[in-house]
Amino acid sequence: MRKLLAAVAVLLAFASTAEARGRHHHHRHYAHSGRPAAWCGWFMRTQVGSDPGPQFNLARSWASYGSNAGGPSVGTIVVWRHHVGKIVGQENGQWIVQSGNDGHAVRTRPRSLAGAIAFRNAYASF
Repeated sequence: MRKLLAAVAVLLAFASTAEARGRHHHHRHYAHSGRPAAWCGWFMRTQVGSDPGPQFNLARSWASYGSNAGGPSVGTIVVWRHHVGKIVGQENGQWIVQSGNDGHAVRTRPRSLAGAIAFRNAYASF
């Protein structure tokens, strides 16, 4: 179990480092690509196999995307009324969610699923 937790910690640290290194570049790119001010839905559009279109810039729109997952699991899209993310893991009983516009950045961190309005399976793997 310690090895597994250590491996997860290393992966999360690597992802955070890579994210920090790439953040400046991404901000330059996003500024020229029409990213809306509230951009979690816009970011999720970049994470699925085929862009579902600008109507999915609105987080709540993701509640109708793909198919009903029936609840949280790794790989599902979790939708709150004003936020959307992808469940990428589970650690110490907490779900690890990757999402855009989380503190004005793309972040991967433990998040409460309280208030989630939908859990969706994507049409294509992402």
